[in-house]
Amino acid sequence: MSYKIILDSCGEMPPEYKADKRFEIVPLGIEVGDYRIMDDENFNQKEFLAKVAACPTCPKSSCPSPERYMEAFRCEAEHIYVVTLSSKLSGSYNSAVLGKNLYQEKYGKKDIYVCDSQSASCGETQIAFKAMEMEEEGGSFEEIVKKLEKFRDGLKTFFVLDNLETLRKNGRLSGVKALVATTLNVKPLMEGQKGAIVQRGQAIGIKKGLAKMADTLIKEAIQTEEKKLMITHCNCPDRAALVRDAILNEIKVKDVLVMDTAGISSMYANDGGVIVTL
Repeated sequence: MSYKIILDSCGEMPPEYKADKRFEIVPLGIEVGDYRIMDDENFNQKEFLAKVAACPTCPKSSCPSPERYMEAFRCEAEHIYVVTLSSKLSGSYNSAVLGKNLYQEKYGKKDIYVCDSQSASCGETQIAFKAMEMEEEGGSFEEIVKKLEKFRDGLKTFFVLDNLETLRKNGRLSGVKALVATTLNVKPLMEGQKGAIVQRGQAIGIKKGLAKMADTLIKEAIQTEEKKLMITHCNCPDRAALVRDAILNEIKVKDVLVMDTAGISSMYANDGGVIVTL
């Protein structure tokens, strides 16, 4: 059966897959003051981070319209999988569901599964690649949907950021009761739990924060030899490599993928942020 996997642009894709017809990225919009762009192939991270640093107001995002998702569904693929960032962080999931309803009202029934990743960034990539893997193995649509949900529920997503202000000012840290002052150089270890952000711990300094993240993942991840380790970073490949090596020194994984953040993930992670999923 032919298939297509659609991600919103909070999910990163390796360069070799960006021209792959099995995938499509539906972009979100980004605003930094008067600067407005779409998070698409023209996104320039260096320019964007400079705009954020120079702007006194917090950057904002806008989710794709239901009509944009509906257009993505207009293809010859018989099975369609949509992976969005957490519905607790964005309206992208609800927009994709509405897009599915609009499509089926206009064009008739089609096998379309909209997956709330309950994560973001490489968490979305993990689910997209799992869908591809199972489709290539020849599973039925119903079986794949069921297994994808189980896979999503077993994912671990952690992150350590130099700057939590974008998340805080955009109301994405409502589940975090208290955050220490950034002037103390305390770096909270954050986790995505069922789509919400919670604080799991903290450390003094970014290196210790990253080490704590790696240690926590090592202790809590299960059946790692069957899974892919994915790491995204915002303009800090050395930090990503540090986390990767710390994890691989302790556990074995199926594969490793390290990527730089696209627009939405860069907006929330800010310069120097690292996200890891397994």
